[in-house]
Amino acid sequence: MLAQQRQEAILHRVRTAGGVRVTELAGEFGVSDMTIRRDLEALAERGLLAKVHGGATTARPGSTDEPGFAAKSVRQRGEKAAIAAEAARLVTPGMAVALSAGTTTAELAHRLVAVPGLTVVTNSIPVAEILHRSGRPDQTVVLTGGVRTPSDALVGPVAVAAIRSLHLDVVFLGVHGMSERAGFSTPNLLEAETNRALVAAADRLVVLADSTKWATVGISSFADLAEAEAVVSDSGLAEPDREVIRAAGPELLVCEVPA
Repeated sequence: MLAQQRQEAILHRVRTAGGVRVTELAGEFGVSDMTIRRDLEALAERGLLAKVHGGATTARPGSTDEPGFAAKSVRQRGEKAAIAAEAARLVTPGMAVALSAGTTTAELAHRLVAVPGLTVVTNSIPVAEILHRSGRPDQTVVLTGGVRTPSDALVGPVAVAAIRSLHLDVVFLGVHGMSERAGFSTPNLLEAETNRALVAAADRLVVLADSTKWATVGISSFADLAEAEAVVSDSGLAEPDREVIRAAGPELLVCEVPA
């Protein structure tokens, strides 16, 4: 078994059981304790679990924890870049698209600069800035109003009212978490309401979520897994978790992350 396969299996075990022991994993996989400790260290460095004496536990944030945009922008950078590149292939000239707030959607915005004739609706201040700075005269950028959150999203009644009058081809949503039980969720109640409006305004929902988002649950769900036409994630997503997403209905697009 390759190290990546073993680490995916370990991560799935941690998320399922809540914790693992080094000695048990070493016996199960037929490797040394040191090999397992290296696996746990690699997963901990990516923020996927928390190392404890003799093993590891889940490293899930609280359901209302909401890191700021700057804090999130340095996490899983390679994964987010790969996801954004894959998502950009779904956009063609002349479309009307929406991008929710988030660091992965901001990565996508950089790539949409090259697509002519787009109308982009967003409640993300960074996304609007990225597209505005490009200076393309054939792109229209619509920034909703609203109350600013720590993740630089504009949310609340003003944002919802603006979005409800629109008809969009596709919405690309970044998410705080996704799970079989809770679907797609956020730690911000007002952001959940705004995301629901974005989903309702678009013909298609495409969710951009790196593998660390799996089994993370925010306080408020805004869509079921089945509501997404596609989920774009990275190769760190364990195979059993991939099967859960596929069984729910979305097409799962898995990106390889360059070493």
